[in-house]
Amino acid sequence: MKVAIFSTKYYEREYLERANAAGQHQLTYFDVPLQEQTMDMARGFDAVSIQITDRVNAKVISRLSELKVKLIDLRSAGYDNVDVEAATAFGIAVMRVPAYSPEAIAEHATAMILTLDRKTHKAYNRVRENNFSLQGLMGFNLHGKTVGVVGTGKIGTAFCNIMLGFGCKVVACDITKSEPLIEKGVKYVSFEKLLALSDIISIHCPLTPMTKYLFDAMAFSKIRRGLMLINTSRGAIVNTKDAIKALKLGQIGYLGIDVYEGEENIFFRDLSDTIINDDQIERLMSFNNVLITPHQAFFTTEALTAIADITIENFDHFEQGVVSENEVTAATPKMLLNP
Repeated sequence: MKVAIFSTKYYEREYLERANAAGQHQLTYFDVPLQEQTMDMARGFDAVSIQITDRVNAKVISRLSELKVKLIDLRSAGYDNVDVEAATAFGIAVMRVPAYSPEAIAEHATAMILTLDRKTHKAYNRVRENNFSLQGLMGFNLHGKTVGVVGTGKIGTAFCNIMLGFGCKVVACDITKSEPLIEKGVKYVSFEKLLALSDIISIHCPLTPMTKYLFDAMAFSKIRRGLMLINTSRGAIVNTKDAIKALKLGQIGYLGIDVYEGEENIFFRDLSDTIINDDQIERLMSFNNVLITPHQAFFTTEALTAIADITIENFDHFEQGVVSENEVTAATPKMLLNP
């Protein structure tokens, strides 16, 4: 197939070319995202491959149909940026990479917890200036703390296992309970109870209409004061405006985010010489108890290899007419908390 790869990052081409080493598909790379302003660039291609930051609405899909594009393939697990109902109506298949390296995301969430807790980022900067004081570097033991996990799919399961290894008490919330996790000691509770019990909460669920702003002012009013909240899932699961208020009030004691609503205008770019016209992220960066990383949780060699391999495999299966579990349609169940 002739495939247009949109939103190509500098690091992706090497992995995609390696996965397509047999040359079974003609890959053409574009740095720009697929959206209304660029949709005509798909002319002459059988398929398009996109990132989670591309915006493929009904208008774009209608145009892709006119251009005879047959497949939209996401190089991500999430697909809320694609109007799947419109794609189904126009007969365009939508595929994704549902699981590439759960451990990569779970380990990054753990790294954020340890960084916020033990303040290693502050110690690093301080020591480089010959300041060896311990003032302000006090942390706490993870052992014995209650960690709430929202969503126990593959990533949530990997995260639960890590937290159990630290000796934490793990409570979880999901519409589907994992018997193996229960056997290991994970206790499933309601979302409201999870908010009340947890010292740390880590989010590992997809963004759906039901999970958008799951963490809002109402949720923050029910948490333990000083809670640590970690989000490596999707930005819009947390209401940023409400989170800022909760930080100011001390309801949230620590916030670690690898995702951000509106990140498509900021992340994956060097903006060091520009003014960021986003007051909310600027306000977040002003807090000394907030850690922001630029959507890098997936950024491991193992994850990138898996993403590329599954992406090429999706092209293979589509071209061969093989039924794939990686395809999503308007009829695909929108799970509440299980990625």
